[in-house]
Amino acid sequence: MAKYGEGDKRWIVEDRPDGANVHNWHWAETNCLEWSRNLLSKLLADQTILDGEGNLFIKTKKIEKVEGEAYVNVRKGKIIPGYELSVSINWQGEARDAEGKSLLIADGVVEIPYIADENADEDPDLRVIVKDEGPIGRRLKDAFLAKGKDFVLKQIRVYVDAMAKGGPAKDELEVKKVTSKQAAAPVSAPPVAAPVKKVEEKKEKKKEGFKTIKLTEKFSCRAKDMFEILMDDNRWKGFTQSNARISKEIGGEISIFDGSVTGTNLELQEGKLIVQKWRFGSWPDGIHSTVRLVLEEPEPGVTVVKLTQTDVPDEDRYGNSTVVENTERGWRDLIFHKIRAVFGFGV
Repeated sequence: MAKYGEGDKRWIVEDRPDGANVHNWHWAETNCLEWSRNLLSKLLADQTILDGEGNLFIKTKKIEKVEGEAYVNVRKGKIIPGYELSVSINWQGEARDAEGKSLLIADGVVEIPYIADENADEDPDLRVIVKDEGPIGRRLKDAFLAKGKDFVLKQIRVYVDAMAKGGPAKDELEVKKVTSKQAAAPVSAPPVAAPVKKVEEKKEKKKEGFKTIKLTEKFSCRAKDMFEILMDDNRWKGFTQSNARISKEIGGEISIFDGSVTGTNLELQEGKLIVQKWRFGSWPDGIHSTVRLVLEEPEPGVTVVKLTQTDVPDEDRYGNSTVVENTERGWRDLIFHKIRAVFGFGV
């Protein structure tokens, strides 16, 4: 994901003296990091988790850190959020006896190491740490996990939804839409309902579009070795540094990149062909692409992988139109290049 402020200047519009970005034609980028800190503090700081249940009292304190990047791009009214954040929340718990006497007051931290737009439809990993690891401290930690984890994840989803709607750029976008409509409509102009309907219909058709990705890559290995790597979950874990589960049976399920991609085996020919159904968690419900990997060995020790992935949606469920680009880049950078680097298959 491109870092905030590193966009191509041909596409990022600079502020004009009149402040205009007509019809939001150019990319307008808004830094949302400070806004994110404020919203996450409002959602997660000073919140009561337990108030006496089981003689336990747990409350979040301040947000210790919100680090990373967060921004919103807007072009022609389309909102494209981007964020990768690491969040830490301080919390405090107290255990009392049946008579209300304090047994222990312990401090702790909730760490959420990765909140990202690419995993917007999934709950992030969450770690709860307590500084007193004695029996009562562990009891407070377990109570936070039991009662506080769902609360924290719910508040994170509120933040994710707010970013999907434009974050701090939402209000500005709405004002521009209203101002633009008022300025563009002459007093005596007749209604133009029909053209507006046409534009909306055209946009809707685009959302329903699909693309095909085709790549050809060459490796210094035997075709059977490449087949084994692509069908072995332990090797996937090795070169992606993420969890993977891959069935070697037709009809069996696959799950890679910590569950971000799931699918099913459709056809397998050892050393020659892999055909699978793939979908990303961020895609609209019910959408599956078909991945076809043909392995050819034109000469011993040289394997050519021909990838065809059909039915890749133009947009994800949040309206982001970078699905095809991100998927193609993922194949190149996160799969093929990593296989070369880790297993020494570079040509």
